[in-house]
This record gives sequence, structure tokens and C-alpha cells, in this order.
Amino acid sequence: MLPGREFGLALTSLLSWLLFGDSSSDPEGFVRDASTIRSEYDFIIIGAGSAGAVIANRLTEVEGWSVLLLEAGDDESITGQIPLFAGSLQLTNLDWQYKTVPQDNGCQGYANRKCNWPRGKMLGGSSSLNYLLYVRGNKRDYDKWRDDGNVGWGYDDVLPYFLKSEDNQNPFLAGTKYHGKGGYLTVGEAGYRSPLGAAFIQGGVEMGYQNRDCNGEFQTGFMFPQGTVRRGRRCSTSKAFLRPVRNRPNLHISKNSHVLKIIIDPDTKTATGVQFEKRGRKYVVKANKEVVLSAGSIASPQILMLSGVGPAAHLKEKGITPILDQPYVGENLHDHVGLIGMVFLIDKPYSVISTTRVMNLPVILNYTLFGGTTMSLLGGVEGLAWVKSRFADPADDSPDIQLHFGSGSEISDDGTAVRFAHGFSDEVWNEYYKPIVNRDSWSVFPLFIHPKSRGNIRLNSNDPYDKPLINPNYFSDARDLEVTVEAVKFCLALSKTEALQKFSSRLYDKPFPGCEDQPLWTDDYWKCWIKRSSFTLAHTVGTCKMGPDSDPAAVVDPQLRFRGIKHLRVADTSIMPIVPSGNTNAPTIMVGEKASDLIKQTWL
Repeated sequence: MLPGREFGLALTSLLSWLLFGDSSSDPEGFVRDASTIRSEYDFIIIGAGSAGAVIANRLTEVEGWSVLLLEAGDDESITGQIPLFAGSLQLTNLDWQYKTVPQDNGCQGYANRKCNWPRGKMLGGSSSLNYLLYVRGNKRDYDKWRDDGNVGWGYDDVLPYFLKSEDNQNPFLAGTKYHGKGGYLTVGEAGYRSPLGAAFIQGGVEMGYQNRDCNGEFQTGFMFPQGTVRRGRRCSTSKAFLRPVRNRPNLHISKNSHVLKIIIDPDTKTATGVQFEKRGRKYVVKANKEVVLSAGSIASPQILMLSGVGPAAHLKEKGITPILDQPYVGENLHDHVGLIGMVFLIDKPYSVISTTRVMNLPVILNYTLFGGTTMSLLGGVEGLAWVKSRFADPADDSPDIQLHFGSGSEISDDGTAVRFAHGFSDEVWNEYYKPIVNRDSWSVFPLFIHPKSRGNIRLNSNDPYDKPLINPNYFSDARDLEVTVEAVKFCLALSKTEALQKFSSRLYDKPFPGCEDQPLWTDDYWKCWIKRSSFTLAHTVGTCKMGPDSDPAAVVDPQLRFRGIKHLRVADTSIMPIVPSGNTNAPTIMVGEKASDLIKQTWL
């Protein structure tokens, strides 16, 4: 980062700390590390992320139950509370810093054909790292889960769990059929809106789409996004669900606790506890009732395989004795991936340029005191849309494209953070982006929301500290690439609407490095660019797939109980059989809420 930007972030953090400091009575006070760890608890929850934090809160509502919540990372950073700079948390020690294995059809423009896969390594997990967007998906997603045999997971079944968590701050939405009021999780709009954001919405209306709440009755349309934001600052699941209950005597939260394996009796096939390491010391703790695995779509299958549960041949190859041969652990991996780095130049001074229009004292003071200004933007995203390609059913509310609109672009931070998070090499940056750095611009991130490509998670070794092998197998199904091309074309059409032409919007038309041999603006050119600039939305799901007894690929049942291992439950994005049609943080919180009730129904 530039010294000025570092100074601005530090000043904002310091002022926030001075004005909103911690105290023992503060409902948002920081979580203290467990001073003692008992030899046994009723429940051990692995992972304090979007689902695990919720489950820890709800299970400790039962006074007679004891809960140990294990988190590999530490607490959230103060700087991470500033929504606009969500991307700057990536590639730090708050991020697991995963990378994919080399891809045949994606990530071509990055070092060794590997894409970055950011994941939060702290209390709140990826809800402390993400772009804060509150999106539920399409009601047809959940009805599909139900119709495939997952009883209790239809839209009408899960909507109450979305509402239970939510404390929506929009008076026109709060307390309606589709939005909750009074829950732990604060949801609302950013405290700032630029002329570009308004033009994005108006452009969508010009193209025949409605401006609507896409988390409501219908999804197809354009909207100003809502996010997990409270008074202009991030509202992670740690802030929402853990901090208010951190003093419950039946809840122990152990930070910097790296799980080595789940302890499973090989004869009875019963999960009896967890082994983890904390500051160089190894612990073995017994679970009297259940182990709940909420480590996410990457770490959950990794921990299972380290524990002897997974494809037997693979485990043996890595020197692990199989306890249960479950070949589908780590399979069914899929994700939302699209084209990152499109730049639309404009002639008006409206975009978010962090070095000149954000990092100055008036903006910092305004944000610190009132939660407004550009610093409150949800990762820089000012607009969301769900639209239809030529492959979608025009008569059904089932869009197949999602757009993320930003009132800035790759060039808007002087090349200090975003380009590294996205993974661009120095060669691409210097050739393509550097000539236009800090010019006024906007961008759209288009993606196909019903991916057909499937990949997997595998162990690199039997070392619990070794990162797993991640192969999303991007664009292995040709339809994924075809629809993503249609999404790019939609963005070009959007840029030509009257609303955006008021700013003289035009695509920066320098040929993208590596695609110069393709005829410009053809499908082959767009396919080349997409393959070179593939970027994950971190909406990875499916690696511990939920399904009925009739589904041979199901790893957990609709109660989220692990098939073949007693007293083990999985509750995170890994159980989702098909990715919802949008961002996955809100659905993961919903899974945590529903899992808590399923556990209570079992043991009460």
C-alpha cells in the first residue's frame, strides 16, 4: 500500500477504537480467548464462521449444555470493519490464502494458472472478510433441494430461518413477509450512493428490468444492495452472534486453535472428540453429545479426510488409515466464477478513487462519526442485478446471470491492493491497466449463477497444516463459458443505455494481454478473456453434499448427520447440494440457524 493509504486506514481505525472502545458491558465487546479448556464438553463446534458462530450462540441458549467453539484464527481486525476496503484483507494473515491447482480452462492469466481463493481465518470466518452482500438466492434453489429428497429444505421451510437472524434497517422492508426485524444480524444499505449507482439502476430499467428487492417475492431485476452492515461498519457473524453472548458461562471460545482431526472410534464409527493444537500445545477434548463441523467447503472435507473419513484409496496414498470409505467427501465442488477486470471509462468525476477521494481527513472524519461517505460502500459494490441470458426461460423468474456493479474499477486504488487480490501479474498490470490508472471509471463483474462444472478437494499430504488441493475444474462444462459470454455482452449493452451514456461510458478497448490473436469483440475473444481473468466469488459449496438415502453421492442426510459416523454433523456451505443463485453468506447463516434447531430436536 501507499504510505498515504496506510495512514488513512490507521487513522480511521484509531478514531473508531477511541470512539467505540471495548468495555465489559459493551454488547459488541471483543471476544476473549478461553482461559481454560476443559477435558470434555457436550458439543464441540469446529469453525467460528458464518454458520459456526450462529450454532454456538443458539446451542448455549440451553443453560445445561456446554459448548467449545474452535477457531483457527484470531479476532477480527479493526481495519476490516471498513466495508470499502474488504479486498485489502485478502492475502493477509486474516486470509487462509488458498490457491487452486493449475486450471485447464480458467485462471490462465495468473501465475502458474492458479486462482486465488480467499477465505476468512478469524472469528466470523469469511463473514469477516467478504464484501458484506446480503443475498439469499432464488426460492427455486431451495425448492429444488427439497424436490431432490431433502425434506425440510424447501423455500417455505428455510425462509423463517432467514427471518430469524435478520434485523433489517430499511423501514420499507423490515417486518414484512420477506424480511425480519430484531434478529442478531444487522442488515441494511450502505450510507453512501453515487450518481453511478443510480445510473446502473436506471440503465436496468431502460433495458426492461424492475428496480426491486431481489431478496423478496421476485429475484429478476436490479437493486441497490443490502449488506451485513451496522452503523456503516461490518456486521460479521462474530459481531452479530458471538460478541453479545461471549460471557455465557457455558460457552468457551478458543482462538488460534488449529484442528488436527476429529477423533472417531474405528469400531463403533462414533465421533468422540477433537484433537487440536494451540500455541504449540496439543489438546484432546471429548464431545459428550456431538461434534459439529462448520469449517467451510474447503476445510470441512480436509478435516474429514485427515480424520480417516473419505476416499479410502486417496487416504492410504497419503498415509492415513481409513476409518470409513466415503468416496464423495470433497466431491461436487462448484463455485460462482466470472470475468474480473472490465473497465468502463467515463468523463465525470464520480468514481471511487481511493488515493484522492477517499483517503482525506474530511471523508475519514465523516465516516468515523456518522458511518457515511464512500468508505461505507459494500466492498465498492453499488448495484446488484439478476438477468436472463438467451438460454433462460423468459417466462420464469429464474435468471441465470448475476451482475455486481462497482463505482470504480481495477485502476481506482493506484494498483495498491485490488490487483493483488484479483491475482493479476505485473506484466498484465503494467501493459493493460497502468496506462489508465486512477481515471474515472466503473466496472461490472458478470457471472453465470447455475454452474454445471464440478471439481473436488483432495489432500496434498497428511500434514494438517498443509493446504489442500483445490480443483474447481472451471469451465469444464462448455455451457458455463457460453452463458458467461452472454453475461459480458449484457454488460456492454448496459453501458450503452442512456443512463450510463450521460457519463460518456465506454469500454476500455485495449486488447487484453494474451488475447491479441482473437478477433476483437467476438465470442472467441470474450472466451479468451474470461479464461485469463477468471475470478471466484467465493461461493464454493457441495463438498459434503446433503441428500436422501436414495442419493449415493450424499455425504450427510437432511438432518445434516454424517452418513456412517454417529454423533457427527456438518453445517456449512459444504452441505449445499446446489449453489444458491447468488452470494452465499446469508444462506450459510440460514444453515447455521436450521442446524441449531435440528440439534436441539435431537437432544432435547
